[in-house]
Amino acid sequence: MNSFASPQTLATLPVRPSVDDLYSRVLDAIFEQRIHSASRFTEESLAQMFGARRSDMRDVLTRLSHQQIIILRANHRPRVAELDAEQTRQTLHARRLAEIMLVRLACQRPDAQDLKQLRAQVDSERECAERGRAIRLSGEFHLQLAEMAGNAPLAHFLGSLVPLTSLAIAQCEEQTHSFCAWQEHLAIVDAVERGNAATAVMLINRHLDHLEQTLLNTPREHCVAG
Repeated sequence: MNSFASPQTLATLPVRPSVDDLYSRVLDAIFEQRIHSASRFTEESLAQMFGARRSDMRDVLTRLSHQQIIILRANHRPRVAELDAEQTRQTLHARRLAEIMLVRLACQRPDAQDLKQLRAQVDSERECAERGRAIRLSGEFHLQLAEMAGNAPLAHFLGSLVPLTSLAIAQCEEQTHSFCAWQEHLAIVDAVERGNAATAVMLINRHLDHLEQTLLNTPREHCVAG
């Protein structure tokens, strides 16, 4: 018997998502609170949920654990982290220090192609109506801006902070829906394109003030408990 599948059979087989696509889909689900800190799931159950290979889901969960979004412990189910106010405060403080320097560096070298990509990212944010994906896209804007600055260690540091901020946003009620609004991002891009570091820093500070004020002043009972 021929062990090779026919072209017709291959055409009907489901296409497995790539690890990067799977990562984005799982992250969106977490940010939409379809998977939250009280959810009971396993590597296998998530693989079934997303139509993925178990090995690919393991890679995704490992990546998310490195970002402190997922907590992995031996002999325990994976679980979504839940940030407290002090963790959020420290994350935002570190993020402010990093982003101020990164946006200043970006203003020194406003590359046309980088700016085009940033504007495309803002367009994606503007057109997005899904809360989880919108939170992820908003974070990706800041990471793209960091890459544009040309300081790899500092960009890597910011990359460890943005996912945690996004998780904190996701775990609060819908009043946080306007965080990192695309209009604010567009104003930052305009300032960077002009090389106006003073304005860009002012906008980043205002942007993070908004995040800090709402995330830290929102009573815990108004945040998603799981």
